[in-house]
Amino acid sequence: MFGYVVANKPELKMREFNKYKAYYCGLCKVLREKYGFLGQVTLTYDMTFLVILLTSLYESESKLEEKRCIVHPAKRQKMFYNEITEYAADMNIVLTYHKLMDDWKDEKSKVSLVGIRALRKTYLELTKKYPEKCEMICKCMKLLSQCEKRQEENIDITARYFGKLMGELFIYKKDVWEKTLRKMGFYLGKFIYIMDAYDDVEKDMEQGNYNALISLYNEPDFDEKCGKMMNYVLAECTSQFEKLPCIEDAEILRNILYAGVWTKYDKKRSEKNKEEVEQV
Repeated sequence: MFGYVVANKPELKMREFNKYKAYYCGLCKVLREKYGFLGQVTLTYDMTFLVILLTSLYESESKLEEKRCIVHPAKRQKMFYNEITEYAADMNIVLTYHKLMDDWKDEKSKVSLVGIRALRKTYLELTKKYPEKCEMICKCMKLLSQCEKRQEENIDITARYFGKLMGELFIYKKDVWEKTLRKMGFYLGKFIYIMDAYDDVEKDMEQGNYNALISLYNEPDFDEKCGKMMNYVLAECTSQFEKLPCIEDAEILRNILYAGVWTKYDKKRSEKNKEEVEQV
């Protein structure tokens, strides 16, 4: 369900893209150092966005290193990281553990079971470190699972639970920005959930998987309806973002929120339009 909160590279200046990549590499470094190779493979651009957002908001001082890595051994890579990167790495592991548990319950995936066993001790330690967050994430995942079991067709209901989960992730401190960050995360989470459902609807129909958008799929204005739903929740998300005093890296954040998150939607619409033209 992750992989949608990314930058629109062509619209970024080279300096901005290099810094964006340095945050990504910094998160990769911290995941590798704290949780080994298994932690590193959980790396996402979505969590990179959270690192940049919270670093900008709280003006956290980042360390800069240049190192070679397994993925890019030929050239040293710039890596930005700070205490917020550590927090994002921890949350990445918590989410990965729940995703593996969900896959095991639904598909009895042996790969997921191996991952669960490998991460269980670490996950239990993180539940002690972040008891409230882990409890909320667990609750939201259970509610999402219940929606799937009863084949809930109202996507606003299912997306709301993922929104609450994301809202919890956005809270780094209990302070004056908590309410705004929670709302921003809530609406971004709803956007991600709807986008993921839209992206997978044809595949889920073929494989007989649950997808809250299947009941709407045969309507003639399906794509437009989905676009309007996502536009609405993203507008709510960006309105909360603009209340935050983010100055450093603000252009990177705006690039992601106003353009990057639409990358897969635009690609899918383009492919559909091309198929329609070829069928004429």
